[in-house]
Amino acid sequence: MSATGQAEDGARPARRRLSVDRRREELIAAALELFSRHDAEDVSIDDVAASAGASRALVYHYFGGKQELYVAALRSAAAELRARLQPQGEGGPLEQLSSGLTRYFDFVEEHAAGFAALLRGGPANRAGEIGEIVDGVRQRMLRMIVHQMGVDAPGPALRVTLRSWVASVETAGLDWLEHRDMERAELERLLVDQMVALLRAASGHDPGVRVLLETLLPVHPASELPVHPASENRASENRASENREAVP
Repeated sequence: MSATGQAEDGARPARRRLSVDRRREELIAAALELFSRHDAEDVSIDDVAASAGASRALVYHYFGGKQELYVAALRSAAAELRARLQPQGEGGPLEQLSSGLTRYFDFVEEHAAGFAALLRGGPANRAGEIGEIVDGVRQRMLRMIVHQMGVDAPGPALRVTLRSWVASVETAGLDWLEHRDMERAELERLLVDQMVALLRAASGHDPGVRVLLETLLPVHPASELPVHPASENRASENRASENREAVP
């Protein structure tokens, strides 16, 4: 059975004469809605045509086939989300991060189908051109964060930390769409707190992250930040060496 259960009810929205661009947008919107709720292989061209009130031939005319339609739909969602992630430049790094999250979740709320379609599915759906589209959004978000933090080239510990946080934001967006049992503002504050917590953990592994965190949170003295055991051992050895040298 097709994704929409078209064979059961046979109902189609009335067709309307639309401009080329408007008709294409409606087909993409219908496809995004279907792809957000079903695996791509379970959605047919007939499903999209029925949902958009268009003919099967018209869908093929605009997109050539389902794969082309799938890619076009994801590109549309990705372009809109990347536009929302343009750096604004106001406030400190954490304020900018919070502002970026607000714009991100504006997209999640206003374009739920596009967001879910963009991120839905497993590794099998993330290869080739589709994988590049999804990764492009993640890279844009990563570059935005790095720019806001004033970092030229993140080291391994910071890079892993930031990529992990981006994955957490994606998961939080999908979870919020599914449950909506948490206020958006509260979720955004939670994610900012998670970023700080992840940076605190990474600061014990990379002195550069420690300096960065002190810059982001100047009200917290360095003595309150976590220290990795290996770093503490090295500091103890240095203090012992200094004490030995001080003995006459």
